[in-house]
Amino acid sequence: MLKVEGVNQYYGGSHILRNVGFEARLGEVTVVLGRNGVGKTTLLKSLMGVVPVKTGTIQLDGHPITNDTPYERVRKGVGYVPQGREIFGRLTVEENLRMGLAYKPGSTPVPAELFELFPVLKQMLHRRGGDLSGGQQQQLAIARALAAGPKLLILDEPTEGIQPSIIKDIGRVIRMLADRGTMAIVLVEQFYDFAAELADQYLVMERGEVIQRGRGSDMEAEGVRQRMSI
Repeated sequence: MLKVEGVNQYYGGSHILRNVGFEARLGEVTVVLGRNGVGKTTLLKSLMGVVPVKTGTIQLDGHPITNDTPYERVRKGVGYVPQGREIFGRLTVEENLRMGLAYKPGSTPVPAELFELFPVLKQMLHRRGGDLSGGQQQQLAIARALAAGPKLLILDEPTEGIQPSIIKDIGRVIRMLADRGTMAIVLVEQFYDFAAELADQYLVMERGEVIQRGRGSDMEAEGVRQRMSI
C-alpha cells in the first residue's frame, strides 16, 4: 500500500532524513521506533506532505504521491493522526468528526462505525473537544482520521500522555483495523511494550536513518528493547 524509497529531508543545513526506505502492507502494522530527535515525526510529515521531501519517492497503492499536497493525499486515502492530537478545541466532537469528511458532500453522515470503535465519542457528541480528557481527545483524533475511510493510517505517538486504560483501547482498535486487511498502518511510538504488541514489522531509526528492521515477532530476540533504552 505504501512504498517509500530514498527519502532525504533537510531543515536548513541539517540532514534530517537520510535515504529512508520501507514498505507498509495491507493488513499490517508497521512500527517506527527511535529516541527523540531521530526524525520519526519528520518522516510522517513527509509521508503526509506537510513538509516536502528533498529527494526520494513515495507511492500509495502503486501511484506516486511524492508531490501531492496534504489534501490530495487525504482524497487518495491517507489518514493522519499528528503528535499532540491537534483536535479543534472550540468545536464539538461531532464537528471535529465532520472535519474528517470535509472533502465529501455536506450530507455525508458521520460513519456509525466510529462510535462502535470509540463508544465514549457518541456519549460526548455535543461536548467541545477542548473539554475532553487527553485520552478522549486522542480517540477523537483517531476517529477523525478514520472518518473518510483511509487505505493508509499514520499515527504519531498515540500513547503520549494517555492513561493506561485508554492505551489498551487504542491498541485494540489499531489491531482490529489492521486485521481486517483493508488498511495499512504506520505507527511511530516510543512506548516499547505497546509497539511490540502491535508490530507486524518494525523499523528502528537513529540520526535520520533506518538502522534496523525486521518482523515484529522478532523484536525481543533482535535486541530492540535494549537499543531503545541506550
